[in-house]
Amino acid sequence: MNANLPKAYKLGHQNFYGRDFLVTPDVLIPRPETEQIIDTVLNLAGKPYLPGVKPGKNQLPENPVILDVGTGSGCIAITLKKELPNAQVYATDISESALKVAQKNAQNHGVSIHFIISHLLDNVKFTPNAIVANLPYVDETWDWLDKEALSHEPKTALYAEDNGLKLIKELITQSAARNIPHLILEADPCQHEQIIDFAIKKGLQHLETRGFILTFYSPRV
Repeated sequence: MNANLPKAYKLGHQNFYGRDFLVTPDVLIPRPETEQIIDTVLNLAGKPYLPGVKPGKNQLPENPVILDVGTGSGCIAITLKKELPNAQVYATDISESALKVAQKNAQNHGVSIHFIISHLLDNVKFTPNAIVANLPYVDETWDWLDKEALSHEPKTALYAEDNGLKLIKELITQSAARNIPHLILEADPCQHEQIIDFAIKKGLQHLETRGFILTFYSPRV
């Protein structure tokens, strides 16, 4: 076994939001910053996400339809279904290998997730109440990037063109065109200003920034 292989791949699993998920080199290793996506959705749903933290006003239907775009291991979609059992949760990925890992994780956690092979929203034929996405957003030219540490993870799940923003901009454009009520994105804080400016130009409103997570709302809904 490669001595430099990340611990999660060696063990074959990784903790995310207090639950254990199968991981293989076909998917990204779940990271703590991504857990803020769950906190954000729970807040939108009017649910407490931390002891002593007063939840926000419920902005989602009683039985919301939530779509996780670029699901990878499925950790976001599965966690949302566990935390919001009344939600209908869908998950997409362009990688069949990744979807197999996500499907196995869904089975392990005893939840029903609707998996779709798709590039972003291309094969999505419905309108969700909220989209969550941890898309590739790393720019290979960042001078602080530890490429060796990332070398074992799938490049297609990490790196994107246009300073890391190509897929994020594409998803914003698709979401705005389809009047998706809520769009929740993960990106490096150094990219946030550009993303917010782009989303506003597409007609979205910036609701919140939470760590690495940006939340947008379509006022045309």
